[in-house]
Amino acid sequence: MVFRRAYVQDLPAIVALLADDALGATREDPSTPLAPSYLDAFRAIEADPNQLLVVAVDGPEVIGTLQLTFIPGLSRKGALRGQIEAVRIASHRRSGGIGGKMFEWAIEKCRSRGCSHVQLTTDKGRTEAHAFYERLGFTASHLGYKMAL
Repeated sequence: MVFRRAYVQDLPAIVALLADDALGATREDPSTPLAPSYLDAFRAIEADPNQLLVVAVDGPEVIGTLQLTFIPGLSRKGALRGQIEAVRIASHRRSGGIGGKMFEWAIEKCRSRGCSHVQLTTDKGRTEAHAFYERLGFTASHLGYKMAL
């Protein structure tokens, strides 16, 4: 298994992973051809040095994905934060340790970029994910809010 920056050729597999759960099925569209908005978003991520879209691959198969965002800020004495989002593992490969290895890799990327800490958000309904993140050492220290526009 290898973790690497995603290529445009990985996009259909990434979107399929994002759609492969109860929440993602309601907000993603993995049908082909993909909606142009996915390619637009991919290009924006690829062009931004503070974004890293990652895939886990096993041979030719994309089996996981996440997005790392490096957030510079003035708080915490000008600390750089690592934000992990859009974490997905292929349903047929879950509970096999892939997620833990992917997080180890992502956290090390954050360390190597000089981040003071790493953070993530997760949907309130993803209780299994909450337990997973807590096993990794994350704490539910904040309450997040969103507003649809």
